Amino acid sequence: MAVWVEQRTQDPRFPFRIVIEQDGRVLFAFRAKAAWPGPGAQVFCLRERESDPGEPLETLDRVPVRHLARLGAKLSVTLDRAQRKRCEFLVLNKPLRDGSGTYEQVFFRTEAAVRAHRTAKRAELSIAREAVIDVAVDSAERYPWTFPGARVVRRRLPVGDYALLHDDRVVAIAERKTLPNLLADLSQWKGLQQHLAELSAWPHAALVVEAQYGDLGDPARIGDWPAAHLLRIVAEASALFPNLPVVFAGNRKLANVWTQRWFAAVAARLAQVVPDSVQEPVARFEPQAAAGGVDERIRLAALRELPPRFEAALLRRWVPQADPARIRRVLDALRAEGRLATEGRGRGTRWVRLAGG
Repeated sequence: MAVWVEQRTQDPRFPFRIVIEQDGRVLFAFRAKAAWPGPGAQVFCLRERESDPGEPLETLDRVPVRHLARLGAKLSVTLDRAQRKRCEFLVLNKPLRDGSGTYEQVFFRTEAAVRAHRTAKRAELSIAREAVIDVAVDSAERYPWTFPGARVVRRRLPVGDYALLHDDRVVAIAERKTLPNLLADLSQWKGLQQHLAELSAWPHAALVVEAQYGDLGDPARIGDWPAAHLLRIVAEASALFPNLPVVFAGNRKLANVWTQRWFAAVAARLAQVVPDSVQEPVARFEPQAAAGGVDERIRLAALRELPPRFEAALLRRWVPQADPARIRRVLDALRAEGRLATEGRGRGTRWVRLAGG
């Protein structure tokens, strides 16, 4: 499990050291002017280097890390606690005035500060209008979409109908479906599953439908197909292939527009220059399956794993990473939901699982 550790240093300029570590490995460490940014503020930091001298450090807090990811040139972190849990580190490489190189700046920002910063009409991936993308259209496409401003080639694709190329490699694939195409494929659902499995194996892939989702329930559009059956199969496809988005674009024109903009966004992401201090922690991070964090662990223990009657002390031993206040908060929530009740008072209080809970 990855953990976030806050420590106090002896440096008056940067009195806090914050480190993200996993299984004894340091993923990211920096010295900060504050342990957590205030409302609407950001904290300037210095990234810690191996050559920095060691010093006695006082540990202030240890919190499990639920999520660590790269968002463009930023490192996004989600902590497993009820408050002050989301933050990011913006790493910038600024050119030196004499042009001899660059220097690094790190800014520590919270979710609240990011939300308060309004940047009008600007997306996360700045896509230059003059940037040209390379698109491959499958040679079997009879009436292909158009991609204005792109370099387009016709070739046989391994899967899908349209592909984004980067250095002659396929990096994103779109499978196009008209509503009649989709209905025909759904009549051979088992065979379509194999095709979607191959498609979903690509890091960027999408199934783009030239229809609205509501068309699946319109007898005038689907003919003799039972609407409930179609809706169930489409939902099943998303459950079987969670990494493959199904986009109901509305019509041919909008499906074409969505795909071109998606290709441009993928190309912009691949072209981004990302500092090593952002890429390396994410590359070394070993993510665990999302399970809701410590709060969910407490709930499952109280409702499924502990005896029908238990004391809070037993739950604390069962979930040692949770502090007593957190356990009490989750237990009180379960009581408010009608899942638990209490017997007795004080230290002898027992929590009782109710029928149906």
